[in-house]
Amino acid sequence: MAAYDVIIQNGLWFDGTGAAPAQRHLGIRDGRVATVSPEPLSLIGCPEVIDAKGKWVLPGFVDIHTHYDAEILVAPGLNESVRHGVTSVFLGSCSLSTIHADALDCADLFSRVEAIPREHVLSSLERIKTWDTAAGYVRHLESLPLGPNVAAFLGHSDLRAHVMGLGRAVDDRVRPDKTEMRQMESLLEDAIDAGFLGLSSMTTPWDKLDGDRYRSKSLPSTFATWREYRALNKVLRRKGRVLQSAPNTTNPLNGLLFVMESCGFFVRKPLRTSLLVAVDSKSAPSGTLAVQLGSTRLSNTLLRSDLVWQHVPVPFQVYADGIDFVIFEEFGSGRAALHLKDEVERNKLLQNEGYRRAFRRQYEQRFDLRMWKRDFHDTEIVDCPDASVIGKSFGQVADERGAHPVDGFLDLVVAHGQKVRWRMTVANHRPAVLDQVASHPALQMGFADSGAHLRNMAFYNAPIRFLKRVHDAVQAGRPFMSLEQAVHRLTGELAGFYGVDAGTLREGDRADVAVIDPRGLDAAVDVSHEAEMPAFGGLRRMVNDSDAAVAATLVGGRVVFRDAKFAPSFGKSERTGRFLRAGEPRGSVDAPAPVRSSEAA
Repeated sequence: MAAYDVIIQNGLWFDGTGAAPAQRHLGIRDGRVATVSPEPLSLIGCPEVIDAKGKWVLPGFVDIHTHYDAEILVAPGLNESVRHGVTSVFLGSCSLSTIHADALDCADLFSRVEAIPREHVLSSLERIKTWDTAAGYVRHLESLPLGPNVAAFLGHSDLRAHVMGLGRAVDDRVRPDKTEMRQMESLLEDAIDAGFLGLSSMTTPWDKLDGDRYRSKSLPSTFATWREYRALNKVLRRKGRVLQSAPNTTNPLNGLLFVMESCGFFVRKPLRTSLLVAVDSKSAPSGTLAVQLGSTRLSNTLLRSDLVWQHVPVPFQVYADGIDFVIFEEFGSGRAALHLKDEVERNKLLQNEGYRRAFRRQYEQRFDLRMWKRDFHDTEIVDCPDASVIGKSFGQVADERGAHPVDGFLDLVVAHGQKVRWRMTVANHRPAVLDQVASHPALQMGFADSGAHLRNMAFYNAPIRFLKRVHDAVQAGRPFMSLEQAVHRLTGELAGFYGVDAGTLREGDRADVAVIDPRGLDAAVDVSHEAEMPAFGGLRRMVNDSDAAVAATLVGGRVVFRDAKFAPSFGKSERTGRFLRAGEPRGSVDAPAPVRSSEAA
């Protein structure tokens, strides 16, 4: 038998199924786990040996909710995920993908919603996009030096814009005709045949288009009727694929309709459905969480629905530069300001007393459904040219100046624009509640939004931070979950729900591995930093630092990150990741293939 390509020895091995860990030695050959042995393996002829003594060896993490769709085209290594032990990422979330719509439409769909600079999205797509089919998209991805494995949803807004034209797709008076509806169903089937996970849609009206043509219109998916949703869901149900979506939180009936769509009622196949949620939102009335999770469990049990909620298992802390942040899309005055791109025009509006009265009225309204609690006292200014306000809340500044909190905020934005940087926590703020819901079957560990909201938040290392909480609780003698269950929730459970070959680390599995040093699970992993994005013109985005916790990451049996350094060819001349086709057999490995360099791409 040929020598192993990589040996990981002396580690505490977790297989991703929830089974108890054990001290094992792993031998990797031809991209797969060839041997899991309680006895040491021969090192003869093995070019790479990782001593994992005192460390955990587990399947690479699965990130089920990203918006890397533009970034992957120009920086296919996706370093900010891989360095945290993530080996599989899902694209095409929230109705947004780059499959069918042209470059201009894609830029207008993505940029404002996901807070990614439009000029970078547009220039990248104009230069690179040559495909207009799902199969062509897969071929293009596999021609790139992918770092992690990639799976994808087809976005409903992408689909609708392509079939109907973007203008008609965001016109509330227009519905797709029979020919257009058949075309959407056919293209969805084509994507599923190409291995896509399913369809992502969007029903919340807050997400707005960028650009000048249809600026501030909601995403195309929000203009669909439930008759249209049901027609596409019928394809997913027949093919056994997944619907990913976000409910319209301004309309409680909307969530019920998703539950009913997911239900099998003992006469049809359940529709696997994954919806976004901020689990313990500060703005939600007391008891809402228990009702939501309890009713979901009830419908899954009694009505044969198959519905889960995507949840980021860490405090949902967000940053903003001035007024440029998605929470202000929730109410009219915020949308009016974000509609204006010109700073002079925007400042003129923000100083208008009639506008401020409207803003104050909407800010003080307490009985509408929202993501943001709307409390300027519950904020912290972290940077500003006026150093006297740093460390204070906008409410505190307003109190000191004898002003309304809204006026305190707007005065600083008018004076300093995006140079006023501030933060707040909008959800998941109570550690006891996070621990309590950690094992709830109606929740999935996801919603990291990796690659989006680049200046607003960083949850790239959410799995590491979750493991830290679990480990800390175990060490303190008050465990709320076992380590093996936590690993399962971050790996095998997710891959199993979406039907992709990932998330387990047994003999015969593809060798996607994270080697974790528990000594590095300290307070540093909870801190956000800023780093430049060379692919996006040096834009500074928020990132995490888990280098002390992630000793190594392997993708397809190749060591791509070790001792805080990437392999020289990573993301440049060698493809380590592959396109994960839903339903493909266990242990799928691609033969080495020529790839375009990321610079050429």
